Formats: sequence, structure tokens, C-alpha cells
Amino acid sequence: MNKGKKILGKIIYVLTYFISKLLDIAINIMDFFVDLLSRIARGFIALIGAGGCLLLFILFGPLGIFFLLNPYVILIIIFFFVLPMLGTQFISFLKYIKYMVTEYFYDLANNLMYGTPRTYTRFSEYGNKYRRQEEARRRKEERERWERQQREWEESFRQWYEYQKQQRSYGSYNDYRGQYNRTGSYQYTSPLDEFKKKYEESCDILVVPYNADKYQIKLAYRKKAKEYHPDLNKAPNATEMFQKINNAYEFLNDDNIKRYKNLN
Repeated sequence: MNKGKKILGKIIYVLTYFISKLLDIAINIMDFFVDLLSRIARGFIALIGAGGCLLLFILFGPLGIFFLLNPYVILIIIFFFVLPMLGTQFISFLKYIKYMVTEYFYDLANNLMYGTPRTYTRFSEYGNKYRRQEEARRRKEERERWERQQREWEESFRQWYEYQKQQRSYGSYNDYRGQYNRTGSYQYTSPLDEFKKKYEESCDILVVPYNADKYQIKLAYRKKAKEYHPDLNKAPNATEMFQKINNAYEFLNDDNIKRYKNLN
């Protein structure tokens, strides 16, 4: 009986390995074509931008309307603009299916061959684990990006205040920050306006006043995050909005709240 279970486990393991490789190939092919179509679409948009008013006049004039109503043109637009968006979602779905199926059957194979306990007994449980891992990965990437942005802001302000201090010693109050110019000297532009703009944009995303305190910001964040959480909101832009909400909340931290109040 044990020998039969081991043989069955090996068969399942080998089949799962081949399924995993086939799904990898499908994902890579889809990823290549989605990236290619996206590049072509971006190039076409850039061409429209370069064409300016003349191209818009042609497109929205009688000839342009006739051209856009052509079924072949509609198919081309769908192919280059709609398919990349659908393809990205399909790639995510394939990755989800791959993880769920392969983890389930690898666990089953190891249980049959070696008697190791199975982590889960249902496909859906592996699917939930994949979602949790993806969420953790996304949060980690956002955190790293936020920390990198914070370091950049801190460095910008450090250079700004150092330059102000230096200029005061020479009796100059020019509003410049360090950007290395062609002559080999540093030309300075103030980071204050850029910081203020980003701070107020973050407040607008969370729908809080610019003088909101940490408590108000936290309440607004919880409300907005719940409203746009991808698991609760199935709108096409829910994930994008949820990411913007998280980014805004992370930017409105204690240090930046204090810095903004000092500017005013």
C-alpha cells in the first residue's frame, strides 16, 4: 500500500512539474505580447501628441469619423489598447492559478511519497494564501518606495537648509537648491513648493483639510481604504485608487505634518 502511494505521489509530482512549466511558458508569452502591444500603443499616443491640433482635426473631422467607424480600425484599436489591459489581468489570473494548482498537488505528492502533513486540503485555501502573499509583497514594495521617497525629501531639505545657511554667511538669500549645472557649480531650487503641492494633493485624495491632524487623517484613511479596497470594490480603478490612498496616508506622516505646519 505504501509503495503504491509513493508511486502515485511521484506521478502526481511529475505531472505537476510539467503543468508548472507549461503555465510558465504561457505566462511568459502573454507577458511578452502585452508588453509589446503596450509599447506600440504608447508610441501611437506619442505620435498623436506630436501631431498636435492638425491630427486632432483630421481624426474628429468627417474623414476622421469615417476612418474611426471602420470595423478594421475598431479591431486595431481593441487589439492595441484593450487587449493589453485585459492581458495584464489575465497574466495575474494565470499566476494565481499556477500557484494554487501546483502548491496543492506538490503538497499532495509529498504527503503520498514521504508522509509529510499537508498545509491545506482545499484549492481555495492555497488561493487565499497566494492573495495574502501578494498583498504582503505589495505592501513591502510600497513601504520601500515610501522610505526611499522620505530619504530623498530629507536629503533635499538638508541641502536646502545647508545652502540657506551658507548664503546667509555671504549675505545672500537666493532660493536655490543643488542641481549641478554646466559650469561645475551647484544651482539650487527650493523643495518647499514641490513638498507643499504633494502634501496638499495627498490631503485631497483623503478628502481632509490641509490643516488636518493625525487623528483626522487616520479616520479619513480608514474610510477611504475600506471604500476602495479591491476585495470589496470591484470597480476597474479600485486597485489604483487604493494604492493612491495608501501612498497619500504614508506621505501624511508625523514628520511631514509638522513640516507643512512650519511652512505656514
